[in-house]
Amino acid sequence: MPTDPAAEAAEPSIARFGLGTAAVGRPGYITLGRDLDLPAERTVEALRERTHALLDAAFAAGVRYFDTARSYGRAEEFLGAWLAARPQEAREVTVGSKWGYTYTADWRTSGVPAHEVKEHSTAVFDRQVAETRALLGGPPDLYLVHSVTPDSPALTDPALHARLASLAAEGVRVGLSTSGPGQAAAVRAALEVTVDGRPLFAAVQSTWNLLEPSAGPALAEAYEAGWLVVVKEGMANGRLADRNATGPDTAALRALATRVGASCDALALAAVAAQPWADLVLSGAATTGQLASNLEAVGLAPGADDLDGLAELAQPAEEYWHTRSALPWA
Repeated sequence: MPTDPAAEAAEPSIARFGLGTAAVGRPGYITLGRDLDLPAERTVEALRERTHALLDAAFAAGVRYFDTARSYGRAEEFLGAWLAARPQEAREVTVGSKWGYTYTADWRTSGVPAHEVKEHSTAVFDRQVAETRALLGGPPDLYLVHSVTPDSPALTDPALHARLASLAAEGVRVGLSTSGPGQAAAVRAALEVTVDGRPLFAAVQSTWNLLEPSAGPALAEAYEAGWLVVVKEGMANGRLADRNATGPDTAALRALATRVGASCDALALAAVAAQPWADLVLSGAATTGQLASNLEAVGLAPGADDLDGLAELAQPAEEYWHTRSALPWA
């Protein structure tokens, strides 16, 4: 790791990091080890308190970007209540939310056919944008179409584009999040979407981590086009956390973490922040201890040789997403 003053100046600032609420807005999610992280009784009140504690800790640390979504159970409600109770803090933060998935688990973790159902239609947009406004106390700063894939109607539906353009005219930054092995194709298709001759989208939130870096070149193109680029799942749903990064596929990460005296999670997030196109890197922490560990990435600046060594962790995109799809909701 570089330690000279010039290298230290290149360390990512806290402004590069945000807090996501996917892991604490509902009782079930696919992050590994959640059974160890959340209260035994995952009541609405218990997760509200956990969410508020995380928001307090993140704000105190200097984090100013908070991410949520309609499908994250009651996460928008929890964040909206936190903002309403803290008007000074609310003026300082940027809020991103997403629409396009409907939460269907009814606060259960098992016996659920589907925890969320995706539909990128005008009817769902009309319903969910109203819900988001009500729960957050106004429109979010960013509003993203949730989990766009190359075949999504969000890339081709003129009526939906008109609605999104109208929202953008209010001052909301409109964009999309992506998932699946076709992330790069979805981003590049979105770059071509226009309304009245002007680009529609201006932000993207994509998965990029040491195991799944395939979207990187497309995200660089989005950044060059002036988009805000937000990176999610930088720890691969917990697969790059110390307690889970134990197999041969993560040996290079463990070795570098040991050499520089860092946690695997902080180093994994620092590798994301080292990408020149990454404006914001999300922590998906479920405890304040995890958040503090994640934010230690601020003091790390992996050099070119370090990043080259970590590149060997990359998996074929199809393999990565197949593994992710098999992670249990717990």
